[in-house]
Amino acid sequence: MAWPNNSPMDQIISGNFAPSRWATCPPSSLRIVDWNIDRGLQLSAVTDFLANTKADILILQEVDLNARRTHYLNIAEEIGRKLQMNYVFGREFQELTQGSKDSPAYHGQATLSKWPISNPRLIRFSRQSHFWQPHWFLPNIEPFQERLGGRIALIAQINVAGGKFVTYNLHLESRGSNALRISQLGEVLSDATRYDAGCPVIVSGDLNLDASREAVAFAFAKAGFQDAVKSPHTPTTPARGLFEVGRQIDWAFIRTPVRACSGHVHSRVRASDHYPISFMMTK
Repeated sequence: MAWPNNSPMDQIISGNFAPSRWATCPPSSLRIVDWNIDRGLQLSAVTDFLANTKADILILQEVDLNARRTHYLNIAEEIGRKLQMNYVFGREFQELTQGSKDSPAYHGQATLSKWPISNPRLIRFSRQSHFWQPHWFLPNIEPFQERLGGRIALIAQINVAGGKFVTYNLHLESRGSNALRISQLGEVLSDATRYDAGCPVIVSGDLNLDASREAVAFAFAKAGFQDAVKSPHTPTTPARGLFEVGRQIDWAFIRTPVRACSGHVHSRVRASDHYPISFMMTK
């Protein structure tokens, strides 16, 4: 749906909790963690894991703001304050069953950094599923998860000791076909061409598809991106039943001139319905 100018849905929230850094040259490597944190329902466990990783950059999906289910907290700010990181938060949906008219609840993506963040912006994908929209025949109660808004990419520039790189924090549609998700991904890869070849770019998030499949892998390769985690056929979600295996739907890709190493799926972490993924970005 179209939103009026200056709508809260298009406003990015930010906070600065990282201490000032005076490094004169960029570090040789940075640790990146990507994770769908399931709204922050297990916030203490989520934060403890993230603290232990000693990550420089966090790329998080399914992050709540002022939702009843997560005690009306600003989840991104809670994590940023505890880990002493700067953050930006983009609203994906207004959660109609989690707030009120006077105090709305939101759900979206957050990128956190130990370094300054600048120029945050959103892509609200042109193609969306209509699954989440309110319907007159459904009651406005929690099990039906009615929402306003749509899937987004949150873009941010990370400024590291005079250098910079750009992160795309994605949450592609979970309802609908792979064709819809590939269309949304196409908007991201097209947008990334605005940055010259010397600017490192990370595209990461919950893609809700297997990016090793031919069409998606080809799209990334054509745009100059490489898989940053390189953990083939490793599920990034737990199994849903006795005879099911998890899905590999959380991914991170990087564009030269940087490289990735030490990619890992943290499959022992149970603080969400997704596993964290991590890698080191090096020169």
